[in-house]
Amino acid sequence: MSLIASSTEIVCALDCGDRLVGRSHECDHPAAVARLPALTSPRLEVAAASLAIDHQVRDLVAQALSVYHVDADALAALAPDLVITQTQCEVCAVSLRDVEAALRVHVDSRPRLFSMQPDGLTALWADMRGIADALGVPERGVQLVSRLQRRMRSIAERLADRARPRVVCIEWIEPLMIAGNWTPELIALAGAHDALGTPGKHAGITSIERVSEADPDAVFVTPCGFDLARTRREMAPLAADPRWQALRAVREGRVFLGDGNALFNRPGPRVVEALECLAEALHPGAFRFGQEGRGWERFAAADAAPVGTRVLDTHGGRR
Repeated sequence: MSLIASSTEIVCALDCGDRLVGRSHECDHPAAVARLPALTSPRLEVAAASLAIDHQVRDLVAQALSVYHVDADALAALAPDLVITQTQCEVCAVSLRDVEAALRVHVDSRPRLFSMQPDGLTALWADMRGIADALGVPERGVQLVSRLQRRMRSIAERLADRARPRVVCIEWIEPLMIAGNWTPELIALAGAHDALGTPGKHAGITSIERVSEADPDAVFVTPCGFDLARTRREMAPLAADPRWQALRAVREGRVFLGDGNALFNRPGPRVVEALECLAEALHPGAFRFGQEGRGWERFAAADAAPVGTRVLDTHGGRR
């Protein structure tokens, strides 16, 4: 049973998808996993705007409640031998604590637990090999990691002699948050420099003033859990802020939206496609991966719905 979208993709990439008996509500790739029962559900209104979602999460955390519910009865009925979860973030996905709490309801259920913690690319590769080991196919884990690393190296090597633009990657719009963990590593492999993120660490909440001080050459906006269409809709308050409009990257038309749900915030095999998006957008003409319009798109202020005089909220925190 895989309760994380990224680990579901990893299991399938290891050619073990036929062993899956259950998934999380967020597991949507490959399409065949839709046939599996979903064992989790969110305790918040996921269709709400960025700021409203942030408020809901903070309210749940303040009450010491989990953001997600795990169906303990269904979990026990399916009797999995292995449950894959994560310990990196209790806001982004079902956590180890959630699964352990569900298992306590049915003391006879004692599946093995594997918990991902992909703070960076090295940890992600280790998780992939660890899942392969847990499935009894360690050689497939080594092969999968080797294939992905080879694709990444080929991109980085082609960009080694190019100028390195300074980039800021935003992973939540209201309040404003900067991407961290493996994202700065992807930006480096894409021939650029992350102006605010730190490899291996969650960068977290920031302010529009700090982004202004960094004055990046380009900005990527990849909110966790949002696809391109949703991100485009959520850009309105940011696009209307005079401080945003004054950014060099905005004035010069180097603002890009990325699919934060499928690619940029999903530490699985498609992390390579996130790198392809970055390389394609930041170095136009150097690559033709076919990701534009699918994994990323260029953003202009005219693409956002008007919001009047609303000012971006840069206070508070989601995590």
